[in-house]
Formats: sequence, structure tokens, C-alpha cells
Amino acid sequence: KKFIAGGFCHAKNPVLFEENELIKLCSGFFFGQPGSKMVASAKAAVPTVTDQAAAMQLSQCAKNLATSLAELRTASQKAHEACGPMEIDSALNTVQTLKNELQDAKMAAVDGQLKPLPGETLEKCAQDLGSTSKAVGSSMAQLLTCAAQGNEHYTGVAARETAQALKTLAQAARGVAASTTDPVAAHAMLDSARDVMEGSAMLIQEAKQALAAPGDADSQQRLAQVAKAVSHSLNNCVNCLPGQKDVDVALKSIGESSKKLLVDLLPPSSKSFQEAQSELNQAAADLNQSAGEVVHATRGQSGELAAASGKFSDDFDEFLDAGIEMAGQAQTKEDQIQVIGNLKSISMASSKLLLAAKSLSVDPGAPNAKNLLAAAARAVTESINQLITLCTQQAPGQKECDNALRELETVKGMLDNPNEPVSDLSYFDCIEGVMENSKVLGESMAGISQNAKTGDLLVFGECVGVASKALCGLTEAAAQAAYLVGISDPNSQAGQQGLVDPIQFARANQAIQMACQNLVDPASSPSQVLSAATIVAKHTSALCNACRIASSKTANPVAKRHFVQSAKEVANSTANLVKTIKALDGDFSEENRNKCRIATAPLIEAVENLTAFASNPEFVSIPAQISTEGSRAQEPILISAKTMLESSSLLIKTARSLAINPKDPPTWSVLAGHSHTVSDSIKSLITSIRDKAPGQRECDYSIDGINRCIRDIEQASLAAVSQSLATRDDISVEALQEQLTSVVQEIGHLIDPIATAARGEAAQLGHKVTQLASYFEPLVLAAVGVASKTLDHQQQMTVLDQSKTLAESALQMLYAAKEGGGNPKASHTHDAITEAAQLMKEAVDDIMVTLNEAASEVGMVGGMVDSIAEAMSKLDEGTPADPKGTFVDYQTTVVKYSKAIAVTAQEMMTKSVTNPEELGGLASQMTNDYGHLALQGRMAAATAEPEEIGFQIKTRVQELGHGCIFLVQKAGALQICPTDSYTKRELIECARAVTEKVSLVLSALQAGNKGTQACITAASAVSGIIADLDTTIMFATAGTLNAENNESFADHRENILKTAKALVEDTKLLVSGAASSQDKLAQAAQSSANTITQLAEVVKLGAASLGSDDPETQVVLINAIKDVAKALSDLIGATKGAASKPADDPSMYQLKGAAKVMVTNVTSLLKTVKAVEDEATRGTRALEATIEYIKQELTVFQSNEVPEKTSSPEESIRMTKGITMATAKAVAAGNSCRQEDVIATANLSRKAVADMLTACKQASYHQEVSEEVRERALRFGTECTLGYLELLEHVLLILQKPTPELKHQLSAFSKRVAGAVTELIQSAEAMKGTEWVDPEDPTVIAETELLGAAASIEAAAKKLEQLKPRAKPKQADETLDFEEQILEAAKSIAAATSALVKSASAAQRELVAQGKVGAIPANAADDGQWSQGLISAARMVAAATSNLCEAANASVQGHASEEKLISSAKQVAASTAQLLVACKVKADHDSEAMRRLQAAGNAVKRASDNLVRAAQKAAFGKAEDDDVVVKTKFVGGIAQIIAAQEEMLKKERELEEARKKLAQIRQQQYKFLPTELREDEG
Repeated sequence: KKFIAGGFCHAKNPVLFEENELIKLCSGFFFGQPGSKMVASAKAAVPTVTDQAAAMQLSQCAKNLATSLAELRTASQKAHEACGPMEIDSALNTVQTLKNELQDAKMAAVDGQLKPLPGETLEKCAQDLGSTSKAVGSSMAQLLTCAAQGNEHYTGVAARETAQALKTLAQAARGVAASTTDPVAAHAMLDSARDVMEGSAMLIQEAKQALAAPGDADSQQRLAQVAKAVSHSLNNCVNCLPGQKDVDVALKSIGESSKKLLVDLLPPSSKSFQEAQSELNQAAADLNQSAGEVVHATRGQSGELAAASGKFSDDFDEFLDAGIEMAGQAQTKEDQIQVIGNLKSISMASSKLLLAAKSLSVDPGAPNAKNLLAAAARAVTESINQLITLCTQQAPGQKECDNALRELETVKGMLDNPNEPVSDLSYFDCIEGVMENSKVLGESMAGISQNAKTGDLLVFGECVGVASKALCGLTEAAAQAAYLVGISDPNSQAGQQGLVDPIQFARANQAIQMACQNLVDPASSPSQVLSAATIVAKHTSALCNACRIASSKTANPVAKRHFVQSAKEVANSTANLVKTIKALDGDFSEENRNKCRIATAPLIEAVENLTAFASNPEFVSIPAQISTEGSRAQEPILISAKTMLESSSLLIKTARSLAINPKDPPTWSVLAGHSHTVSDSIKSLITSIRDKAPGQRECDYSIDGINRCIRDIEQASLAAVSQSLATRDDISVEALQEQLTSVVQEIGHLIDPIATAARGEAAQLGHKVTQLASYFEPLVLAAVGVASKTLDHQQQMTVLDQSKTLAESALQMLYAAKEGGGNPKASHTHDAITEAAQLMKEAVDDIMVTLNEAASEVGMVGGMVDSIAEAMSKLDEGTPADPKGTFVDYQTTVVKYSKAIAVTAQEMMTKSVTNPEELGGLASQMTNDYGHLALQGRMAAATAEPEEIGFQIKTRVQELGHGCIFLVQKAGALQICPTDSYTKRELIECARAVTEKVSLVLSALQAGNKGTQACITAASAVSGIIADLDTTIMFATAGTLNAENNESFADHRENILKTAKALVEDTKLLVSGAASSQDKLAQAAQSSANTITQLAEVVKLGAASLGSDDPETQVVLINAIKDVAKALSDLIGATKGAASKPADDPSMYQLKGAAKVMVTNVTSLLKTVKAVEDEATRGTRALEATIEYIKQELTVFQSNEVPEKTSSPEESIRMTKGITMATAKAVAAGNSCRQEDVIATANLSRKAVADMLTACKQASYHQEVSEEVRERALRFGTECTLGYLELLEHVLLILQKPTPELKHQLSAFSKRVAGAVTELIQSAEAMKGTEWVDPEDPTVIAETELLGAAASIEAAAKKLEQLKPRAKPKQADETLDFEEQILEAAKSIAAATSALVKSASAAQRELVAQGKVGAIPANAADDGQWSQGLISAARMVAAATSNLCEAANASVQGHASEEKLISSAKQVAASTAQLLVACKVKADHDSEAMRRLQAAGNAVKRASDNLVRAAQKAAFGKAEDDDVVVKTKFVGGIAQIIAAQEEMLKKERELEEARKKLAQIRQQQYKFLPTELREDEG
């Protein structure tokens, strides 16, 4: 209403103030999200509207509103950018106007002319003023935060919200003044309201000035002072409300009365102890009753609270006098101090009760206000009980009974109207609480009866106390359960989760304040102090966690910062308090207690400020509203609980009299009756709570409803099969498709909420399940309707089947949800719920794909437009807690989807001209891509720094969404009318606009992290350089790296040194760039990438100039530059990770480490360049560089970083051979001291150690390797490397000072390396456990080869499966199936050979098991030869099968002859025979494996024969069919004969040559065959 009025106002009078007002209303419509909620509600309602016309109209209106909202959102954002800075002036004008209006109202009140407006009553206006005062306080808190942060945009928003809240406050103040009959009160109200306006105007003015000078301490101080003055004025305004003054008077009276407790010396008592005790008991009863009346009065008229608070203060005064009289009776000073301390506690509790009552009467809807009042009343009762227990000397058990009765009287109020949560207990916690407390109550009731009989009154008293506590626990659990039952009723309005839970904040605030009081109370014992400290820690931790979640969810950057800052303040003040508590715990001195008192003040202030900020209406949850049906559902629980309390009170009264007179039989009978009633009521309570379990009844109803729907779909499917499905003529197929789409979408939206409710939100389960079930009847109607209008039978069945699948998956979901029931502790049901949800999502996706395809074929794009608009609206939501990735991760994904949208737009331009019918699929693709883009764009915007970039990304993604909507709409229009040239032109324009907007999105992303992006690009360039250097090393090793000209290394030396120094400078810039702006980081990254490229080129030229006759020196030089490039790559990665991080962040330490390595490696390169031409030192230099390289590799190996891939233990063992070789080479070099040997050792060592470390780490991190074995392998990998390093360092020492003693020590170093290698091999063997095999064992190689052959044959068989005969014109019938025959025969051969090779593998394993072939062979030569025969035979089978498949493929495709096919098949048969021979050599002929092998071999032979026969038959048939056309003319005939003879001779010669070639091949192969095979062939 306000929104529309604002629009009319602007249309009539378009001036600045109205413009800002209109922008404000627009923003309220979006950011408060009533617009989005309205669209969502309308869409959710569409499937349930039975009137077709109304449903279609509602659906269309919802779509139009969604599209219009998206456009209006963008327009309002642009308007805000233009007019936003003027918002503060607009708010200031509003407040000044309100001040003047209140002045006018005051003049009217003086003249007696102030009348209430229609609908205004004193109660309503008073409540409005009370609740609005909090909104004003919260928006002012936000205004202060925004101004302090210097955020102009959100300061304007906060000023606007403050002005809006003040407007409501002014109207409420005027209403109260007009409705009251007391002129003095009316004048006071208007004056205080005007003071609020005046202070608020000053506050907004100060905020404006603070924005102009952000960070200025003076302006911040003035701002804080003005804010305090406004807060004071607000309190005065609220205190002017009717009834509030009386409460203030009562509070003042209690304060004055309590001064009596401050005197040093109490007057002596003039009464007897019995009189004083009797008076105290009576005063206690009166005060307790008055406290109950105060609680009750808050629910009535304002006059009732005034009377109740007056009576309460009078009763308190009497009680205090009676208490002081009792203190005078105390025998010792200590007793007197204790009584006075208790009286002070009662005074404090009484003041809190009145404050809570006052707060509730001002704002009855305030979160947790009723609970706070009930808690305050209980605190009064408990403190009275403590005093009575201390002071009175009654017969044992009497005090306990009185205390229990008072406690029960206090908790009874909980059951009056439980319409808000009493505690944090879940429904299932309530059941547990009731069960536990009922057990305790049963035992204590038995104890009461037993001890009353036996006269053990001390134990009797204890039992009464325990029973009282159990009854209070039962009442609390029952009240909470009743509340949960009420809100879970589907007719009740479910609450909506806000950004924060104000009840949690209010409870935490109260708990922290109470704990702080206990901390500083001189009477607190050490255990109480520790208990209070624990409570503070628990609640502050919960608050900080809530702030963290809220800051991540909100899209408002000011609120985000404020929550973070508030959490820091609470955490810091808690930490300071904990320090003082520790000191106090060590020494309970007055000084330490005073320090503790001082430390509590900042914590309380921080928590109160946070609670005030969190109460902003923008953040709070919407509480649930219990319906009449919900209230009826609560009744059985409440009646049982009330009966329990009443009968328990009567039982305790009866027990009290029995404790004095246990010999009274009628009283015992009464006690038994009450006990029976209590027992029955508890049973009834438990039954009622269990029967009313939230969501169970709704699940049953929903399951029945969906079962009916499944039966209806099955009936429709049967009708469709028999082609008797009646067509619906009352509605078009397009309308039905739209209905079906809308209902499936709504079902999809409910899946996650139901899963969440089933896992842990019992109160929501009934609502969600009922909503879900309501959609299935419309689903069936629409699905059957669509099917009835579909001509294609297959499509008919698809729609019906998919609808049935969806219904069945929903049924499974409901069963799982019913089982879970919302119980977070029933974790055994959670997997089933998750699985059912996933199945349901898949069913929704399947049916949506079908519907979208059908819709896009006929140009219906409404669903797509809706999807895009929905994705756009989600951009304005906050980010989920703890985004999983960084900006770079999201940036990468957004770029991918943006480019995909641009490509699709280009394709749509092309297809609009060539194939308009394909536009639907492209539009659907664009819709999906935009959905992903919006989701990732939202995350990118949230993680972007600074916030302006995030805002820009979000805005541009939304603008792209508009472009996509227009393009999709044009695509739909063009599909409907493919020849419309005007629509084609429009589509092309829209596609160009989309491409342009994609480029804007990409540019916004680039601006987000120019430096990080440059680092990614630079890292990519450096990795390319490293790969290029590896290739150069290969050329150098091969001796082919030569200089192009006759140049010497001296020609390049200076250039290398100069470029290396430039790289050092770039490194410094790169490291400093991490802490500076993104621009500087980008420059440093680009510069370093360019310099390393130049350096690599000049070093390669230098290496080439050394000549290929000295390859080892070339490799040393290239390795040096490669080390530099790797170090630079790591440095760039570390810089990227450390960008914009604080100095103490761990990534900064990584950056420093990477920079050190970089400097070391550049220094090493410079030394190598200088030494490369010096033959006397270049070997030494190479060795030094290698030692440094190995140390760096060892550091990487020892890091906790998990390798990207894993490898086998065999690979790890294989790599240890390199170490063994390198060790031998190092010892030789140490002995010879020749520079050439040293260089070769250095180059070999690098590769050997690096390969060993990589393989060892990859094998260790295999998923099957245990933690213990991994640690062992890594330890010996490290030991091996350290041993090898010592060996190299010793060689270096020998080079510098060669002596026989030093050379003699080489063997000791090499032995250490050998020992470590042995341990490493053993740890690798342990990785395989009992399955360890020696990778060098010929038998193992044989099995591996056999399995490899089987795999290759299976792959070939799969390839054959996919082959289809080529299309050809029809020929004679008998040759029609030739290709099919060939393929089937080839397939059977492939299958048979696969089985054969697997059988051979099994036979080979059996031989090992029998010991005929050793697992680690004793006769290696003999078994090895046998294994080689098996391997070669297996390879031959695999190769022959592969050839056969290729020949079959070529033959079918018409590219090869039948002869080649026959030859291939024969080769398969021959190689099979060889494999059988190889296996038979050592096998047991009667074994199962051998029989299987023989059977497999026979199968291969049969399959080969079949193929040969088929091919030969085809070839023979072809020969018969090929008729030769004989030329009739003589010359032509002679020529024909000569040509035929020539061809015959040529073929004969080719045949002879082919035979010779085959003989040669066989002779060569024969040389390599094992002896067994030779003999057999012979």
C-alpha cells in the first residue's frame, strides 16, 4: 500500500524527497523481500487452485510480477546510486517534519482539541509505542555502525529506517496522548516524543558529519554522546506510558526499602522468635502471591499492572521488615550477615521481576519476554525459599514442604497459554525429560510416604525437595512439548527462521548477567564462581558462533562487519574476564573480586549492545502463530500437567501434616488417593505427548493420499496401453504442461525442507508433509491430462511413468521422514532420509527435462523465464555460512558458465537463420547455465574484496539475467513463427546484448582480483618453462644440444648474470606485492614471468654454446635454471595464497620460506654460471647445487601435503634401484676425484633422489596403507635421503682435501645408504601386507601380462560390440547377413580368448600354489624361461585378437578383404595353441584350472573355425557371383587375355615372396621361443 502510494506521490510531485521516498519503498519491497515472498506464495498456491481460469491467471500474474520485480530491482539500484547520497538529507527532513507535527499536537492538547484518530485506542497505541521504541533503538545502532565504518550507502539506508521507525513512534505517541484522560500525562508524552525527534535529528546530522571525516575520533565521540542522549529520551518516552509510572514508583519504593539493609548495626528484635518466624512465613506467602499477581497483570489492562506492582512493593516492604526482625534474632554476626545477604538477593530479584513485567507490558510481542518474566518470578520464589530455610526453625520437613508448594505455585503459570518456547528443548528432549523426571518423582514420592511412616524427617525433607525439582522439570517439559505440538499443527502458522534468533540472544544476555552477578557476589563459594564462569563461557561462545553465522548469511556489508566486530568485543571481554576469574580462583581476596567486578562491566555492555543490534526487524525470526486446532491439540498435555501439579500440591500438603502426625489413618488414605492421581496424570501426560508426536499423523494422511494418487496413475497407464485414455477437451495442452511444470517445481522446492525437518525439526514436519501431499492430486490430474493430449504413445507412457516414479519416491521420502520424525538423535534414520531425498530430486529432474524438451519444441519458454528470474532473485540473498571456496575458485566457475552463455548466444544467432526449431534446446541450455552462473556469482560477490567489486559483480550478473530472459523470450517467439524476419532481427540484437553483458561480467571479475589473476597466469607460464627445460635436458643428455653459431659461453655469461639480477628484484616486488594492492601484485607477477622467460632462453643458449661433447655440464647448467623456475613457481603460489592476508597469517610464513628458497636458487645459478668454464671447479659446483636441490626436495617430502596421486609399492621399490646406482657412482667419483665423474654423479643423484622421494610418498599415501606403515616408509625415505646427502657432502669434502683416510670412509657412508634402502624396501613390502610379491619375479610378470592381455581382449570385444554393418543396397538374399555373421563370429572369438587368458592366469596361480613354480623361484633360470613362454604366448593371443577385431571392423566397413579376416582368425587359433602348450609344460593335467584352460582353448578354436568358414563361404559366393564381362571385339579380346595372364603371373610372384617373408618371420620368432615350445613345434 505504501509502495503504491509512494509511486502516485512521485508521479504527481517528482521532487527529491518523494524520489528518495519511492526508492526507499522499492528497496523495502525487495530487501525486506515481501515481493519475492509474494511471488513464491502465489506460485505455491497455483497447483492447488481447482478453477482452471483462475489458476492460469494467478500463474501468469506471478510470472509477470517476478519479471517486473527483477527489472524494478535493477532500476531501483541504479536510482539509488544516483539519489542515494541524498537519503540522509531526506531522513533529516522527515524527522524535522515529525518534530513540528508533535509541536502542533502539543498545541492542540493544550487547547483540549487533540482527539484520537479512527481505530486508535490507548492499549493499541501504547503497545505500538513500546515495540517501535526497540525498532528505533536498533536502527540507531545500525546508523552509528554505518557512520563509524564510513559506508555512505548503508548510512543512508539506516537513516531512512530510523526516520521510518520515528514516524511510527510519533504517531503512537500522539495516539497515546489523545487517548489518555490525564492531561499532564498527555503533555509529558508529547514533550518526551519531541525530545526524541530533536535528539534524532542531531544524531543524523552528526552521522552525516562523521561520514565526511571517517576515522575522526572527535566526531565518533560526539556521535556516541548524542546516541546516549537519544536513548535516554526514548526511555523517558516509554516511561510516560500508562502503568509504567506506577511500576517505576514500585521500583523506587523497593530501592528505598532496601536501604534499610545497608546499616552497619541492626536494631535488636522486640519480638519472640516464634512471632518473628510466623510473621516472616506470612509475609513470604503474601509476597509470593503478589509476584504471581504481577505476572498475571501483564496479560491484562495497563491499570491492572499498576495495581499489582503497587501491592507487590507494599508486600515487599512488609517482608523486608519481617526479615530484618528475623535477622535481629540471629545469635552470631555471621548468621546475621547471611540473612541480610539473602534479603538483598530477594530485593534484587523483586526489582528484576518488576523490570521484566514493565518490559513485557510495553512490548508483549517481544521475543522471550514471557519466559524472562516467568524466570524472574521463579527467582523471587527461590530466594524467598532460601531465606525461609535459613531463618525458620520448624519441625524437620515442614520448610521443605512450604518451599515446594511455593515453587509449584510459581511454575503453574507456564501451563496457562504456552504460545512461545519455554526452553531450547526439542520434542524428543521433552519426552526424555518427562520420562527421567517421572522416574525421579516416583522414587521420591515413595520416599516421602516411607519416611513419613518411619519418622525419618530429614530424609523426608530431602525427598520433598527432589520431588519439587522433578515436578518443575516435568512442567517445563510439558509446556515446551505443548508449544511444539501447537505450532506443528498444519493449521498453525509456521515460524520463519531469521538471520538471528532473538530469543537465543535474550536468554544468553540474561544468563550472562546472572552469572556475572554470582561472580562478584561476596557470598559466592569457589564452586559457584567456577559454575558462573562456565555459564559465561558457554553463552558467549554461542553468541560469537551466532554472530559468525549471521555475518556470513547477511547481504548487508555493514551488518556483516557489525556482527563480526560485536563477536570480537564479546570474545575479548570474555577473555579478560576469564583471566580475572583465574586469579580469583587462586586467591579469593577482595582485590581480586574487585578486579573481577570491573572486568564484568565491558562484557555486559558488549552483550547488551549486541542484543540491541540483533533485535533489528530486518534480522529477527517471525514467531509461529498457534491456530485454534493447534490449541485443541495442546489440551490433553496441558490438562494432564495441570492435574499433576494440583494433585502433587495436595500430596505435599497432606505429607506435611503426616510428618507431624504419622498416626492418622484417614490422612494416609487421602495421601494414597493423591499419589494415585499424580501417577495417573503422569501416565496420561506421557501418553498424550507420545500420541501428539509432531508430524506423525500428517505423515500417515499424506502417505494414504499419495498411495491413492499412485493408483490413479496406474489406472491411467493401463488405459493408455489399451489406447482408451479419455482426452481432456476443457483445457489446452500448453496450459496442462504449464500446470504440470509448476506443480513439479513446487514439489522440488519442498524436498530439502522436508529432509531437514525429518532430521531435526519435528515442529516443521507436519507443515511440510501436508504441503507436499497437497500437490500430488494436481500432479496426477495434469500428468494424465498431458498424456491424454499426447499423440505419441511412447511420450504418453514416459510422462505417466515419470509421474509415477516421482509419486513413489515421495512415498519413500514420507516413510523415511515418518521414521526420522524430526529426532536429531535418531541418526540411524538420517541416511535413509538423505537417500530418499536424492531419489526424489532425480525424479523431479527427469520429469522437468521431459517437460522442458516438450515445451521448448513448441516455443513455450515461460518456465525458463521463471527459472532465470528466480536465479536472479537469489543473488540478493546472503551467502551460506562458511563458503567452501575462495574468490578464485568461484571466479573460475563463473568465467566458465559466462563463456558457455556467450557461445550459446552465438549459436542462437546462427540457428535463428538456419534451424529455428533447435532454438528451444539452446534456450534450455542457456537457462541451466545461467542458474549455475547466478549461484556461483553470488558466492564470488560475497568473497570479493573490496565490497564494491562484489556489488558490481552481482549487478552485472543480474543485468546478464535480463538479457538472457529477453533472448529466451525471442527464441520462443521465433519457434512459434519461424518466418518472422522482425523477430529474427530482434533475436540477433538480444544475442549481441547478451554477449556484451558477458564481457561486462568478465571485466568485473577481473577487477576483483587483478593480482591473483596475474599470479595464476604467471604460474601457468612458469610451468610451461619448466616443461620446456625438461625437454632441453633430454636433448642435452642425448648429445644433440648444439649451438647454431660458433659462439662461446663467454658471449652469454654477462647476459645471464644481468637477467638473474633483474629476477631477484622482481622477486622482492612479488613478496612485497602480497601485502599491497592487487595492481602492484599484478605488475610484479607479470614482470617476474617475463624475466624468467628471458633468463631461461639465455641459459639455454649458454648451455648450447658449451657444445654437445660435454653433455653433463650442459645438464648441470639447465638444472640450475630449472631449480630457479621451480622456486619461482612455488613463490608465485605462496604469494597468491598470502595476498591480502594479515602479517601473522600462516600463509605469510610460507611466503617468506618460498622467498628464501628463491634467493638460494638464484645464488646457486650465478655460482654455476661463473664455474661452468672452470674445469677444475665445475664438478664441485654441480655437486653443491645438487646437495641444495636434494635438501629442498626433502623439505617438500617432509611436509604434510598429500600427493595428488598415489602409486604402487612396486613402483617405490623400482625407484630405489636408482639410489643404489647413484651411490655406486658417488663412491667411484669420490675415489677418482675426476670432475667429469663428479658432474655425472651430481646429475644422476638429482634424478635418483627426486624419483625415489616422489614414489615413496605416493606409495605411502595409498588409501590401503595403514598409518603405522606410512610413518615407517616416510621415516626411512627421509633416512635414505639424509644418508645419501651425507655421502655427497663427504665426496665434496674429498674433492676439496683428497686423503686416503677420507676415501676409506666412503664405504661406511655407502653402507648407511644401503641399509636405509633395505629398510625402505621392507616398508614398501609391508604396504602390500600378506599379498606382497616381488615385482621382478618372472611368475609375477607372467600373471601381470596375462591379466593385461585379458584386459586388452575385453576392450577389443567391447569395440566389436559397437560395430554395425555398413549400409549397402540390397543384393541376393543369401549374402544379406554376411557382415552380421562376421561380427558375431569375431565377438565370440574375443569372448573366448578373454576367457582363455583368464583361465591361463588361474592355472599359473595354481602352479605357484602347488610349488611347481616358486613364488620366489629357486631355479630362477628354469622358471623364468617358462614364465617368458607364458608371457609371449599371452601377448601373442592378445595381439592376434586385436588384429582380428581390426580386420573384422575393416571388412564390415568395406576396407579389407575376407582373406585378411581368415588369416587373422587362423593366427588367433595358432597363438591359442601356443598358450595352451606353455601352460601344459608344468601343469597338472587333472587339475580344475587345467580343465578350464583346455575348455577355453577349445572355445577359441571353435569360434575361429566358425569365422573362417563364414568368411570363406562369403568369399566363395562372391567368386561365383562375379561374372566376367568378355569383350566381343577381337583386338579387345586378345588384350583382355594378356592382361589376365599378366595379373596371374604377378600374383604368383607376390605369393612366393609372401611365403618367403612368412618363413623368415617364423625363423626369427623361433629363436626367442622357450625350449618347451620349440620341442612341441618340432
